[in-house]
Amino acid sequence: MDGLYDQVRIAIHQVWRRRWLAIAVAWGVAVAGWLVVALIPSTYEAKARLFVQMQSILPNQVGVTPDERNNQLLRLRQTLTSNENLIRVVRRTDLNSLADNEAELGRVVSALRARIQVVTQPDGMIEIKATSNISGFSNGQNARTAAASVQGLIDMFIEQNLSGDRRETGQSLTFLDEELARRETALREAEQRRMEFDQRFAGLLPGDGPISQRMGAARAEIANLEQQISAAQGSVNAMRAQLQSTPQSLPGLDGGASAGTATGQIAQLEAQIAQARGRGWTDSHPDIVSARQQIARLRPYAQGERQRGANGAGATNPSYISLRTMLAEREAQLAAATQRRNQLQSDLAQLSSRQSSEPGLAAEQDRLGRDYNVLKQQYDQLLANREQVRLRGDMASRTTPIQVQVVEPPSVPSAPSAPNRPIFLTAILFLAVVAGLGAAFAAGQLQTTFPTQNRLASVTGLPVLGTLSEVITAPERSRRRQRLIWFGGAGAALAGSWAILMLVEFWQRSSVA
Repeated sequence: MDGLYDQVRIAIHQVWRRRWLAIAVAWGVAVAGWLVVALIPSTYEAKARLFVQMQSILPNQVGVTPDERNNQLLRLRQTLTSNENLIRVVRRTDLNSLADNEAELGRVVSALRARIQVVTQPDGMIEIKATSNISGFSNGQNARTAAASVQGLIDMFIEQNLSGDRRETGQSLTFLDEELARRETALREAEQRRMEFDQRFAGLLPGDGPISQRMGAARAEIANLEQQISAAQGSVNAMRAQLQSTPQSLPGLDGGASAGTATGQIAQLEAQIAQARGRGWTDSHPDIVSARQQIARLRPYAQGERQRGANGAGATNPSYISLRTMLAEREAQLAAATQRRNQLQSDLAQLSSRQSSEPGLAAEQDRLGRDYNVLKQQYDQLLANREQVRLRGDMASRTTPIQVQVVEPPSVPSAPSAPNRPIFLTAILFLAVVAGLGAAFAAGQLQTTFPTQNRLASVTGLPVLGTLSEVITAPERSRRRQRLIWFGGAGAALAGSWAILMLVEFWQRSSVA
């Protein structure tokens, strides 16, 4: 312990003997360090927090999935720092004074992007940070620039949320309208080609679809017509036999134009024709044509009734007239069915002949039908997509799919975020004192001195007979006291410089606030 105590005493004595070297090194290190800290530009940081909530009811009803909404939020965050948005932020802040031309504007935008940080948090919060340390700006300008940059980004985020979907919807609707017009034209052309083909080759066959299907439908209809013709022929023969056994007139009855006579039926049919014309029907209407045909068939019977009335004969038998009318109707139906069967048979024969002479006829019809179906399907899909996009656009114009709430608005920072000058100034002062002490101790180690009797004996290996104490005269004591005052003043000046620098730093912070 005595040896350690002696070493400490020796070290302190060496440092004290070289105290002016220590104070000089301390001043040099402190001044250099404080100058470096002063040259570091102050960095001011502003931040804001946004709470983003996605709607979950109405978007799901119109087909907007949660993934699409999350992608929309991700797109908003990624495009927040795009060149267009950052240029608008630059124009709104003091950074605009640094952009005199396009080249400088590009550099300012790039530097601003590097100083912006957008962080998405899992609880739906978005944190936006911006820093400013422009060397040509004052502390107040840097603080205002940081806050204005964050506020500009918030405005961009809200504006994009409100107008992004509408602009995208408008562009989508324009594109879909153009595609629909083009597909509609192609669809009409395909339909016209298909109709021309049908009119040329299979226009009279029943049904629709390929030729093979229509020929099958025609054969099925011919078989049905054959059954109808057979049944109608049997009915006509039976009615003819019944008509032959029914007398044409009944003796002793009044020959007036009763409802059962041919004359009365003609009058009823003419009344029906007059009523039909009164309703606006033309002479080509099927009911009027059928009535005229019945009148033409009844006129010979009406003539016979008039001749028999003039000769005093009996009145016409109403049953005979009724049977005759029913027979005429059945014969007309039979003739129509026979004509339709003959027409279908003729068309089938003609189409079969064309198929034999033109083997690619069915393939051509399949191709036309396939082209039409594909175009029709694409048109219907585009039409459905347009309605879906229009519905989304209406939803976006009347509601906001992303609710944005500013939880923590940006404010002008009163203190720089970096560098932390109070800590740096204090650390440099401590480092300067340590450097001064270290320099003095090192100088003492380099010079061979013997501050104690024991140290001299240990170094030389010789016995030390005695020591002489230094005799300090009064003038020397006064001179040493003066130097001690100067040394204390130098140390106090160093501490005072540190205090002044701290006061200046806090005054600058208060002036920014």
